[in-house]
This record gives sequence, structure tokens and C-alpha cells, in this order.
Amino acid sequence: MDNMATLLTEWRAAIKAQAPNLILTAALHFRPMANSVATFPAKAISDNLDWVNVMAYDFYASSWVRPPYVTRPHAALNDPTGAKVSGSSGIAAWINAGVPANKLVLGVPFYGRAWQLVDPNNHGILAPATNFNDTLVKGGTPSYKQIKDFISQNDATVVYNSSYVTNYCCSGTTWVAYDDTQTIATKVAYAKSNALNGYFAWKINQDLNWALSTKASQTWGS
Repeated sequence: MDNMATLLTEWRAAIKAQAPNLILTAALHFRPMANSVATFPAKAISDNLDWVNVMAYDFYASSWVRPPYVTRPHAALNDPTGAKVSGSSGIAAWINAGVPANKLVLGVPFYGRAWQLVDPNNHGILAPATNFNDTLVKGGTPSYKQIKDFISQNDATVVYNSSYVTNYCCSGTTWVAYDDTQTIATKVAYAKSNALNGYFAWKINQDLNWALSTKASQTWGS
């Protein structure tokens, strides 16, 4: 992390000297700790980057959490369990570390993460699961378009959870957490009301007829 601080400082100096119109950004972890022993150099980041794209997604996936598995939203704005694994807790942690709100951009996913339910009748958040589900797409990360097709083709149950700020859908033992238009609108409104520099999506080509992109743009406004 010391080397990262040095790199950013030297990079900014080179831009000032050679190409002052260039914008320097980075997409970073949802909170300013890369792991339990490595903390990002917040001062160097604040001093040298034009903004930070905060990757407020991929909090949970079966490939990097330990069993027993339960269904979890991978990009919740809030975490009512108190574990502080959420977009809002990550933004707060970056601000507390010294990176101002106007240099932070909130990331939103245009894809979901699918889990395999143990019992199709128990399908809430934190319901028992066996592992990821690749019914929709291999690897368990379907695009928004694939999720909407799955809902339509399987008459899937759709739920919006305002405590977490996430959507999920399920049919049989397939359970998918994702962001729909209501979730996107709530997240973008959060970014705007907290004076963040904006929002970004990963990734645009996973949208369906620009539904999420349009809702985000309309919510942010001018």
C-alpha cells in the first residue's frame, strides 16, 4: 500500500507535467480495506485521484464464502444484520478514511448472483442454500436481461426488500439476487442525497432495453 501511494503521487505529477487534461480514477473495493491486514492509502487516493469508483457489489458469492451457505444479496445498499457489508457502510468507511464524498462514485450491478435453495418454500434472504446455481448461466452470474427472461418464462416470485435495498426472484430451487429499477432508483437517490460524485454500472451491455440505465439517469436528474 505504501507503493500504491507512491505510484499515485508520481502518476499525478506526470499528468500535471505532460497531460494536464487527463482524468485519473480507480475502481476500488467497496471499503478502504483490501483485506484484514491491508488498508488503502486514503490520503494519496484523495490527493491524486479525480474520483474513486466504489465497487459496491460482489459482497458475497458461494465461491468465496464458507458453508453453511445461505442466500445473500451481493450488492445490498444496507445491511440490517449489522455486519456492515453494504454499499452505504462502504461509502461511510471511505469518507471516514478521508476521501470526501464528492470524490466517490457508487457502483451498481446490472447482473445478479444465483444460489441453489435447500427448500424452495423457504426463499427469503438468509434462507439455507447448497451452493451457487448455474441454471440461468454457467457460474451463477446472470445479466439483468437473463434474469428478466427467467422471471417471465418461469412465472418466478419477485420480491423487493427495502431493508437491504435489493431484489430477488425465485422459482423452484433457483434464487437470484439482483437490482431492478426500484433498487437502482433507491441507490442513485442515495448517491445524490449524500453528495457523491455520481454512480456507475457494471456493465451497460447487461441491461435490458436500457431500463436500468434510464431509471438511473432519470433519478439522478440534471
